[in-house]
Amino acid sequence: MRRALLLDLDETLVPDEPAAVAAFQATAGLAASRYDVDVAALAVAARARARELWNATPAIDYCRRIGMSSWEGLWSRFEGDEPDTRWLREWSPTYRREAWRLALAEQRVEDAELAEELGERFGAERRERVEPFDDVAGALAELGGSHELALVTNGLSCLQREKLAASGLGEHFAAVVISAEFGVGKPDAGIFRHALAKLGAEDGVMVGDSLARDVDGALAVGLGAVWVNRYGQPRPEDRPDLVEVSTLAGLTHFII
Repeated sequence: MRRALLLDLDETLVPDEPAAVAAFQATAGLAASRYDVDVAALAVAARARARELWNATPAIDYCRRIGMSSWEGLWSRFEGDEPDTRWLREWSPTYRREAWRLALAEQRVEDAELAEELGERFGAERRERVEPFDDVAGALAELGGSHELALVTNGLSCLQREKLAASGLGEHFAAVVISAEFGVGKPDAGIFRHALAKLGAEDGVMVGDSLARDVDGALAVGLGAVWVNRYGQPRPEDRPDLVEVSTLAGLTHFII
């Protein structure tokens, strides 16, 4: 039986926060074509107001449990029958509009129609920015020759599957495990064990960008772990045994 390799999605295989930042900036640029606004300030304010609205919803505990961010909520379609997902689907048009309305108001712009237009524009801008890091496709093809690959990602099912489809990476994975479908996200031990079971494996290695969710979560259940540090974050001084790579190409030195 080939060894299992579990991989995270956001910031490991595909950029997430940089793509969201670019989408906020592009959307704010539309407002600048209508009013004299500071594009950079508007983009930052929209993100901040979205976070505040997101954290105040009655569904926030669910969002935290599955690991879904406020900026993801701005472009998710919230498909599914789970009660919190249904609530979020009904609220999402208001959420998208209010995030931008409040941000515009900080620059003394009161235009409800524009706020609604920006709320919809953000989703379009973000969808244009779903693509894998340059090293990913080749690395997965090589790793798939020696390992059984599973995607283990936090987030809402419809959005994570949309990202996977748009990235063109789905063919590499024998199993896809998404926190919203499982019921709880990383670092919960159960989601790692569930992924292994889907592969018919007893052990393996988790590869991801989050020390807390991916690395420490995997280590806690006896798996190996590799930290993907794409953005050059400082290495913890108290983690001398931490396995670190900056791209997936570096994985071959550790696990093949």
